[in-house]
Amino acid sequence: MKGFAADCRGFPKSECIAYYLVTTRGDEVRVYNTMDSLRQALGTIDRAEEAALLAFAAGNNVCSPTEFPPAVGVNPDEGFTILVQHGHDCGPGTWSARKPVRVSSSGEVVEYEPIIVKYGDSGCYPGRRPVGLQEARAEGHGDARGAWFANAARLEAASIHAFLRLREELALHGAGQALQDAALASAEDEVRHAEVTTRLARRFGAEPPLPSVASVPLRSLREVLLDNAVEGCVRETYSALLAHHQALHAEDAEIREAMARIAEDETRHAGLSWDIDAWAAPRLSEEERSALREARRQALAVLRAEMAVPLDARLSTEAGLPSPAVALTLLDSLEQELWA
Repeated sequence: MKGFAADCRGFPKSECIAYYLVTTRGDEVRVYNTMDSLRQALGTIDRAEEAALLAFAAGNNVCSPTEFPPAVGVNPDEGFTILVQHGHDCGPGTWSARKPVRVSSSGEVVEYEPIIVKYGDSGCYPGRRPVGLQEARAEGHGDARGAWFANAARLEAASIHAFLRLREELALHGAGQALQDAALASAEDEVRHAEVTTRLARRFGAEPPLPSVASVPLRSLREVLLDNAVEGCVRETYSALLAHHQALHAEDAEIREAMARIAEDETRHAGLSWDIDAWAAPRLSEEERSALREARRQALAVLRAEMAVPLDARLSTEAGLPSPAVALTLLDSLEQELWA
């Protein structure tokens, strides 16, 4: 049965996901799988959640794991306008934007031109990003190798903040000392990673910017776990896979040796992410566990889009980065683990 909001972002066509709304009343089960049937079920749109559902059913990404709930404004003539995520910002020529989607009180959905909020970097580097990380660009005129390692160095340095904050939040929410100590040890690992990748960036003519991280209050357990699902269970686990691939395939000896050391550390960091997920699971409702699974699924879709960007040839050969086809194969293996 065909559903609304077919989602193929980053997936092969054979694996597109379709969504339905299912309601039950006593023994009666009803399925709404078209926009018209959904409008009929909702009636007058007088709640932001109803408008967000219709915007989603029309094919808009209103459930980004890093920006939820979406920004919603009330229209003067009734209905709502929602700012949804659009595009991605990994690779040359890419950009991310916010697209206004207007939902009238009668359920009509009108989409407007997206507003670009960020242009893509020349290379992408997965890993745990701290909440509040500000944008910055590398200095100097290095080639693609310099730009990639400069971005890597900035994000490795930012990960120091991420793990120190994680340690605080784990303590706040009653996690055991072992998890707290592992977060602190991970921060210490990231100091070394930042030093190594900075040295490589400078070798290729680029100067990494220092990360700027805005000060924000400690988060609720739900927010910490959603962040861990995206930044840890998905992005950091893939970062470990990527580092192992570079350690095996980089033709440049210095890069190969550096990534071999980083791969070992990143594997432990990924393990910490899953240990946190396992620690929290008994404390969560089934609905909350489902939200974490959905956050991981969406983060994986984002990674698929990022890794599909063609690479400079020197990044593939000298730095050992996987081609888009190989990267998607690595993500397939990660997906199997995520759904295991």
